[in-house]
Amino acid sequence: MEPGGAGPLPGNNKARGGAAPPAKGRDLGRPPRKDSEGYSESPDLEFEYADTDKWAAELSAPCRLVEVFLCALPAELYSYTEGPEFLLNRKCFEEDFRIHMRDKKWTELDRNQHRTHAMRLLDGLEVTAREKRLRVARAILYVAQGTFGECGSEAEVQAWMRYNIFLLLEVGTFNALVELLNMEIDNSAACSSAVRKPAISLADSTDLRVLLNIMYLIVETVRQEAEGDKPEWKSMRQTFRAELGAPLYNNEPFSVMLFGMVTKFCSGHAPHFPMKKVLLLLWKTVLCTLGGFEELQSMKAEKRELLGLPPLPEDSIKVIRNMRAASPPASASDLIEQQQKRGRREHKALIKQDNLDAFNERDPYKADDSREEEEENDDDNSLEGETFPLERDEVMPPPTQHPPSDRITCPKGLPWAPKVREKDIEMFLESSRSKFIGYTLGSDTNTVVGLPRPIHESIRTLKLIALLKILLAAAPTSKAKTDSINILADVLPEEMPTTVLQSMKLGVDVNRHKEIIAKAISAVLLLLLKHFKLNHIYQFEYMAQHLVFANCIPLILKFFNQNIMSYITAKNSISVLDYPYCVVHELPELTAESLEAGDNNQFCWRNLFSCINLLRILNKLTKWKHSRTMMLVVFKSAPILKRALKVKQAMMQLYVLKLLKVQTKYLGRQWRKSNMKTMSAIYQKVRHRLNDDWAYGNDLDARPWDFQAEECALRASIERFNSRRYDRAHSNPDFLPVDNCLQSVLGQRVDLPEDFQVNYDLWLEREVFSRPISWEELLQ
Repeated sequence: MEPGGAGPLPGNNKARGGAAPPAKGRDLGRPPRKDSEGYSESPDLEFEYADTDKWAAELSAPCRLVEVFLCALPAELYSYTEGPEFLLNRKCFEEDFRIHMRDKKWTELDRNQHRTHAMRLLDGLEVTAREKRLRVARAILYVAQGTFGECGSEAEVQAWMRYNIFLLLEVGTFNALVELLNMEIDNSAACSSAVRKPAISLADSTDLRVLLNIMYLIVETVRQEAEGDKPEWKSMRQTFRAELGAPLYNNEPFSVMLFGMVTKFCSGHAPHFPMKKVLLLLWKTVLCTLGGFEELQSMKAEKRELLGLPPLPEDSIKVIRNMRAASPPASASDLIEQQQKRGRREHKALIKQDNLDAFNERDPYKADDSREEEEENDDDNSLEGETFPLERDEVMPPPTQHPPSDRITCPKGLPWAPKVREKDIEMFLESSRSKFIGYTLGSDTNTVVGLPRPIHESIRTLKLIALLKILLAAAPTSKAKTDSINILADVLPEEMPTTVLQSMKLGVDVNRHKEIIAKAISAVLLLLLKHFKLNHIYQFEYMAQHLVFANCIPLILKFFNQNIMSYITAKNSISVLDYPYCVVHELPELTAESLEAGDNNQFCWRNLFSCINLLRILNKLTKWKHSRTMMLVVFKSAPILKRALKVKQAMMQLYVLKLLKVQTKYLGRQWRKSNMKTMSAIYQKVRHRLNDDWAYGNDLDARPWDFQAEECALRASIERFNSRRYDRAHSNPDFLPVDNCLQSVLGQRVDLPEDFQVNYDLWLEREVFSRPISWEELLQ
């Protein structure tokens, strides 16, 4: 039976249900090839950046081979240590279900029967006995997991999940769960017990984990739209989003409650909190209430139109999707092979002088000494073997393929429309006025009298912190310290492994756990920064400055100071243990070889997603902030960032190049000379700003004299903003909002002085009757 008439089940049930997990360790990518210079060229990473991975992927489905190859991520909500709890949830549900429904199955009931039983389960959450309440919560979790015991395929499980979750939302399950969660947060006995324990395990967070699992499934499922959704489901989605962002939970939005859990965990008062699940739920709550990247773009366009600003020239994410990644560096064997070929070529006949002169005429910037170019290539090892459009066949095609007339062609347009700031226009005009007419006009950007016509044309052309603590603990490069927080409380079992296989499985689970935490934190920080910037710039600057003062910049650089290719291609997943595969199919026997092989994905989606998010955060923190850009230089970020260019993914490379661009003026001439290919990549891939002297270091703002004053001035502006907007106790009357309503102003009682009352008639005669008033003009 279909779930409550919710429409046909997605996918081919027979194919999906009968499919075995794919062979481990297979390379499904294209074989590496070599370019014209002998460099190995790996395929581009087929990664599509979005708010999240596919709905089924983040909840569950591992890779399957059906009619087409479908790749999805492991069940990130559940750790592999939680595996035995799936059957425990089913047992709790079926024991209660048999009492009321006897021999019937959930999938055989109609909607009214489903609703009646869901209400009965909801009533069970109000019992005072903790054990009984936990069993009811597990039964509800089983319903939210799709009543998998009655399903024959993964697709059927996912369809019943969606139907059941909307049913649970309809009967008011989420609000009941919020009350229980709030009660567990304030459970001082559990917190005191956890603090005194020398080692915390999965058992210490059982109640919280069950509640958070249900709530995550509800938020993530309701948030996502699907083609087969009923009209009432769409209405429920809108209502749920509004309630989730409203101050209905202790007079605060739900996300504030989750942030409170993060703060309490990091302070050491609640070390048993399952932080991975808290962070995942927080991320999805922010996505559901505020919106993702597409919603941000729409809101930005609406605000620009409302303020009379020109429309955005492009959508950055859409532009990046069409960009081609640069080639990764060559391997050692390729370099040796190339040197051997170069040596053989040197012993060949000399090139005729006229041909050499013709080549140098065609490329006037060609170095005279070829050894200088070789040294330059060796220094610029992060983009070794890279071919850019200016060096590719589109610009200078070989004569055997095209007629000679096609040699003189224009390169393709750069991907970005140039931008300019008002400050840049002011500086340009001031320098032009000083040069041509000998005077300045301050901040005037309109007067162009006396300036030459080319100058006129040029002007028209110009026209939060606890999370970081958790991220540090989750970073692959971080080492265990006595004062660091324990983020593994919701993944470590009560009994530690005794065999090699169990140890390997736990090791995979721990690494995967850290990766998921890094993914959630990076996504939350980026979303908040973008939404704050759209709402009010000082809200953005307030959060950004707190992140900077909490050492967010060196933390992100520490994250990238590792073998980034190994991190992105890490295979910390066991596909046969992923939900819902593990509850629908008979599990094969795990071996050490299968655990070592991992999955067969070309890369790990969550790790690449985390890296891009962290790079975007770093860009937002340092953009137009010269003091913070100097932090990049002081912490020697250039070699760290250049190593990240080995990842052949256009979006990640773009944000690395942006970070390199802002600091080139501080790195010196020798660095620029030794890294010309990096400079070329910056020129080709990063947006240009008119009057931007990034490559030469002549910008006045690059002078290192008052960087501390810059941050102090910004902080003073932020404090004034916060005092004016939020400090109601000491509000300045000059900054109070003005009442512009005529009826409201005239309706106010005004105490007039006694002198005025005595001479009221005289005032009327002088100020009213004797003054001619043009009422028609006034009304207009």
